[in-house]
Amino acid sequence: MSGGLFIQSLIDGLLMGGIYSLVAIGLTIIFGVMKIINFAQGALMMLGMYVTYWLYAIAGLNPYLSIPISAIVLFVVGVAIQKTILSKMMDAPEHNQLLVTLGIMLFIENFALILFKPDFRSVTVEGMPKTISLLSINIGTGKLIAFLFAIGLTALLFWFLKHTFLGKAIRATSINRQGAALIGINTKRINYIAFGLGSALAAIAGTLMTPFFYTSPDVGSAFILKAFVVVVLGGLGNVLGALIGGLVIGVAESLGGAVLPGSLKELMTYLIFILVLLFRPNGIFGGKSK
Repeated sequence: MSGGLFIQSLIDGLLMGGIYSLVAIGLTIIFGVMKIINFAQGALMMLGMYVTYWLYAIAGLNPYLSIPISAIVLFVVGVAIQKTILSKMMDAPEHNQLLVTLGIMLFIENFALILFKPDFRSVTVEGMPKTISLLSINIGTGKLIAFLFAIGLTALLFWFLKHTFLGKAIRATSINRQGAALIGINTKRINYIAFGLGSALAAIAGTLMTPFFYTSPDVGSAFILKAFVVVVLGGLGNVLGALIGGLVIGVAESLGGAVLPGSLKELMTYLIFILVLLFRPNGIFGGKSK
């Protein structure tokens, strides 16, 4: 591999890793608070993409301006899912919880397929160049914006969890649910907020991808497995770990694509996954942030 190709692949991987991180952070918040592995995270991301697409197609709204709308819509959807379905499964065996979220995923994807058909859809940001050239390295403008958003949003979320009353309540519920309830925290309300927040983060990730990635009912399936790998790599329930894990997986996938033919680039991602499970099953950061 030439030096230029290596740098290009490294940059592409870091930029795409930011998106993986954002999807995985929503997943890790849900797991950290509720101890539920949410298979529907990719489907919720897909719904966020469709919110952005239809706002663009009908109202001509710039996709970046639709970020607050898609986040609010999916926050409400997430709260509704938690309140109507998952709240009844909190004490169920883990495999039942997992199957329920898998069922939610299949329902959302097939409902979207009925409504929107399997066509690939895309949006265009007027006046924004597709790439920026810097020292013979081409950087996708959409990916760069998405990466900067992901880093900024992760930093904001980290501050929120560390320094606000609600953020501390979420962390307390994550660490010790019974102890949190004993000091007056409404843990049921925290469940609603956590699932809504995780869904909103998935929607933001989807919105940020619409300028450079297709929108279709099955698009979430391409990201949910990578999100699980990122979460395991970073440590279940660890926000900072999810960010670092996403960047690692993005770079591994990109470098793998540069040296391996076709779909074999995915081999690097799952090789890392297997190695982490074998030698560091609690993830790089060993679990939850304290």
